[in-house]
Amino acid sequence: SKDSWGNTEPLTLQLEGDVVIGGMFPLHYVAPEPEQSYHSKPQMAACSGFDPRAFRWMMTMAFAVEEINNNSDLLQGIKLGYRIVDSCDSIHTSLQAFFSLVSFSEVVSTQLGSFKCLSESPISVSYFATCTCLTDKQIYPSFLRTVPSDLFQVKGLVQLVTYFGWFWVGTVGITDDYSRYGIQEFSNQFKLQGGCVEYHLTIPPSPTAADIRKMADTVQMSTAQVVVVFSNEGQLLELFSELAQRNVTGLQWLASESWVAATLLTTPHFHHLLEGTLGFTFPGVWIPGLKEFLLNVRPSPKPGMELINMFWEEQFGCKLKFEGDNLKETETDAPDNIRPVCTGSEDLSLASSSYTDVSKVRISYNVYKAVFTIAHALHALLSCDSSASHTFSKFSPHTYFIVSKGSTECIKCPEFFWSDPDKVKCVAGVEEFLSFNETMGIILVTLTLLGVILTIIITAIFHHFRTTPIVKANNSDISFLLLLSLKLCFLCSLMFIGQPSLWTCMFRQAAFGISFVICLSCLLVKTIVVLLAFRANVPGTKGQGMFGPSQQRTLIVGTTAPQVEEVCWLLGAPPFPFRNPTYQIVLECKEPWPPGFYLVLGYIGLLAFVCLLLAFLGRKLPDTFNEAKFITFSMLIFIAVWISFIPAYVSSPGKFSVAVEIFAILASSFGLLLCIFVPKCYIILLHPERNIKKGMTGKCNRWT
Repeated sequence: SKDSWGNTEPLTLQLEGDVVIGGMFPLHYVAPEPEQSYHSKPQMAACSGFDPRAFRWMMTMAFAVEEINNNSDLLQGIKLGYRIVDSCDSIHTSLQAFFSLVSFSEVVSTQLGSFKCLSESPISVSYFATCTCLTDKQIYPSFLRTVPSDLFQVKGLVQLVTYFGWFWVGTVGITDDYSRYGIQEFSNQFKLQGGCVEYHLTIPPSPTAADIRKMADTVQMSTAQVVVVFSNEGQLLELFSELAQRNVTGLQWLASESWVAATLLTTPHFHHLLEGTLGFTFPGVWIPGLKEFLLNVRPSPKPGMELINMFWEEQFGCKLKFEGDNLKETETDAPDNIRPVCTGSEDLSLASSSYTDVSKVRISYNVYKAVFTIAHALHALLSCDSSASHTFSKFSPHTYFIVSKGSTECIKCPEFFWSDPDKVKCVAGVEEFLSFNETMGIILVTLTLLGVILTIIITAIFHHFRTTPIVKANNSDISFLLLLSLKLCFLCSLMFIGQPSLWTCMFRQAAFGISFVICLSCLLVKTIVVLLAFRANVPGTKGQGMFGPSQQRTLIVGTTAPQVEEVCWLLGAPPFPFRNPTYQIVLECKEPWPPGFYLVLGYIGLLAFVCLLLAFLGRKLPDTFNEAKFITFSMLIFIAVWISFIPAYVSSPGKFSVAVEIFAILASSFGLLLCIFVPKCYIILLHPERNIKKGMTGKCNRWT
């Protein structure tokens, strides 16, 4: 027969049916260069390099259609048919094959009756097209696939190379979109991880010997020992053959899923070149009944069996001769290649090839899913059941499509809305914040109240024993101010829990910054008093008079004032409640100027460092009254907590960053309370005999 795109129809495998599914498979991997004169119709040129694995994919489609036609629960009263052609793994031959399918659908559409609408809006369901470009629903509104996008593969490859520390690589691809987009996405993500691509080679559709030698020179002379290749096996054959002939070894190949499991490159000729190749592929499954179907395939002299006959001759290396026929000539024959005769009665189960290896099929399963997806969609259309078109499952995890009624494109959900589990509608997101009612909130509130109660108890003890030497030492007013500031430190953590409001966002950082500065200012005064007291020959002489109560209060006010001024300045543009959609929808306080918080924290750190330095200088003072030792311990804990806080705060998502800050506040507050006051309470309550003036100054009586 004739078609409008050539002088002859392409070879097809077909089955008549009420609804006919078209199929294209790369049965050959070498296509001739097109020669267009533009004066006559183009010829359907013969391809070479038969691929038995692709032939298995084709026969899996036939198997799936047969299963559906034998299924009484699916498409009752409707027979599915197919029309399958060879794409030859080339763009121009694929176009010729595609137009032959389109012209066929135009001819038979008048015979479809009530199914005519199906031929007017063809839907493509791909089993092998992983190109990221096909995810654009504006350009490809009716394209679906049963194979994941290359975005997932690229992400895995980038993680693989960075895990092994391979940051200097080369890339090889071909001229199609699969390779171009795949390598482009890999290069972009790889560079974000600090990697570099030394070179990129593009194999032309029909490379010359000079092209192959030049590319082989680049690979061989490169310093990159890792090569990432996005291609199919057929177009890699010549380059790999050249590299294998040169005995190139020591390269680490990273393969795209298109060729990582290809049998064409597993011959011993390539072992030394490709050993150790890594890559990702699809999970393999076992399809019940598929092997028996494949082994029952037989050649025939009937029209429409040419592709099966071609496979048979390639599988057994023979020429078919049917009873009563002359020796059958096929397009794969060469005049000087004399093959033995075969009759079609040979046993496929004894043959070893990728066609009969169905223990774990991958692409074949994608073909199988694609056919069943079309069948389920047709069944849903005819039964007015929209839910059946969303999912298909037989003996494996579900396959989902984002196919909503009357919609062929994806839309972006409004702000603070999320897509539902079926990806067909937008639903309101759930707001999240650190609540008083959740477990983490209850624990933090409990610790806060424990700290406040403990501080109140210590304050009561000090007030009851306020006339004793141990309380009067170092100015008891400073001790009570320190206890008050510690109460505020504990209580300010409560402002971080609960749903953020305008007031809590505004004052919680202010309360945190000022209360801790007052606390550290008191400790700074205490440390200076200890140092001056022991530098004087006799307590109470000029050494102490230089830094009396008035000077101590002045120092506290002076060191607190800068923090108060800074907080007031920051309140000019205060934090405000904000819905952060980065991690679900988190309600949090947003800082208009994030460095402001770190300035507050930095000033607290400066005071803590000064206290630590002065307390460390007093470490060799007599143990009788060495409060500097406990101030040193408290400052070490304080600084360690807040140094650990910064990376934990930055890396914690959502409400957990708030929990980290509360934990840092509580931990540092408990550290100060326990190190400074518990030793004194120990003396007051359990060893009152040491709480005398002689015990405070005598070297034989220790209280600290």
